Amino acid sequence: MAEQPRAPGRSTLVALLLASVFAVATCGLIYELLAGTIASYLLGDSVTQFSTVIGTYLFAMGVGSWCSRYVKRDELRLFIRVEILVALLGGWSAAGLFLLFPLVEQFRLILYCLVFVIGFLVGLEIPLLMRILRDRFDFNETVSNVLTFDYVGALAASLLFPLLLVPHLGLIRTGLMFGLLNVGVALLLLMLLPGRARLLREQVSALLVAASLIAGFVMAERIQRWSEIAAYGERVIYATSSPYQRLVLTRKDDDVRLYLNGNLQFSARDEYRYHEALVHPAMGRVAHPRNVLILGGGDGLAAREVFRHPGVRSVTLVDLDPAMTRLFSHTALLTTLNRNALTDRRMHIVNADAFRWIRTAQARFDVIIVDFPDPVDFSVGKLYTESFYRMLRPRLAPGGVAVVQSTSPLVAPAAFWTVATTLEAAGFQTRPYHAYVPSFGEWGFILAGQTDPGMQVALLPTNRFLSAAVAAQAMIFPPDMARRPVPVNRLDNQALVRSFAQEWARYEG
Repeated sequence: MAEQPRAPGRSTLVALLLASVFAVATCGLIYELLAGTIASYLLGDSVTQFSTVIGTYLFAMGVGSWCSRYVKRDELRLFIRVEILVALLGGWSAAGLFLLFPLVEQFRLILYCLVFVIGFLVGLEIPLLMRILRDRFDFNETVSNVLTFDYVGALAASLLFPLLLVPHLGLIRTGLMFGLLNVGVALLLLMLLPGRARLLREQVSALLVAASLIAGFVMAERIQRWSEIAAYGERVIYATSSPYQRLVLTRKDDDVRLYLNGNLQFSARDEYRYHEALVHPAMGRVAHPRNVLILGGGDGLAAREVFRHPGVRSVTLVDLDPAMTRLFSHTALLTTLNRNALTDRRMHIVNADAFRWIRTAQARFDVIIVDFPDPVDFSVGKLYTESFYRMLRPRLAPGGVAVVQSTSPLVAPAAFWTVATTLEAAGFQTRPYHAYVPSFGEWGFILAGQTDPGMQVALLPTNRFLSAAVAAQAMIFPPDMARRPVPVNRLDNQALVRSFAQEWARYEG
């Protein structure tokens, strides 16, 4: 007679179930963070995305917990099934969202449906575990143990996600790895339970899900590339995820483009228009610009234009992401674009948060070029606030001029004039202007100084785009871009982020 598998000891099963609580809590929070992060990457406005994703997820957990009351028997079998389903949906959630974003119009509906289903299933897990453990502990001990492991698991997820998982695994592999953790819990329970022949369906399902997750983990980079090719419609020649952003380079014929978190940063065909318009109106208003500060601009293209002025002795470039400055310092295709500006002997690169760096900086600069990404979320929006500009003002040498890229005055006029109003609230005198860049459309910039920057500008005769006549015309705003009353952008209101999101959403439909 074949020997029957022995039931695991009470202490072994209890330990495994408590470990399951830890795994469930960790995986659940990871899936929540993945959805919020991807929504922020793809849809912008991180505060709105995280708030709505977290709210939907917690509500769904509540619905799942409430529905658990209708489970009258076979709690352990149902828990195993839920684990397998959570592993499948949660593990593939990041990959699925990236792949679906360029293909479906109702992406938000899919996002929130997925978040709700995962949250509902996670909401079922903890009540089921508490009911499974109730015969092994008294009520108070059961609640105490489950909540303790639940909260510790949440802490582990919240620390691991930003510090280790996203920088080293990326979003897709992170989801798949934690899917494997979920299905691993199910497989362990299936191995240890007596009479497991009756759970053949669950065993096969768990093994199939585990196989799909392992295959996805191996293919993760290719999946990311497929989603990016579908999104950009161009050949992806380089892509990487840094701790701060997703960097993607595409190429079509002679056009190289850089995307950060899906947002176009430049096109090689017309970036000279943007960078000439950004740099030379400020440089040409200072008699002898020697020391220059560039905030942002990690691609080195603004620095390239600065170095065209022969009197420049020193350039300090402050960019948050070392992956960005490293890429544009050592890649031949890109150093050809920026003419090796980032490795020039006069260049000093600082990889730091500009808000913190400017707070402790002591040097003064003849020209300050502020070339941050658009204020799509609060983390970038803080770099457009009155507080930031007040810290920036003492860094400007007497007679110096600053310039700020300020989004489109045609598409987002309220956002554009909010930047001007905020600079003025910080004590600057301003001169707004605009230029047409085919890849972006009508684009806006604002000159700022301790005194009026004035209209007179000395331009380099070798500019491809910016001539004296173009510079003079750039100061004229037609009625659809004319100044309007707008609030000051402050840290406690972030009015700019909201107006920017609303205006671009109307424009993009």
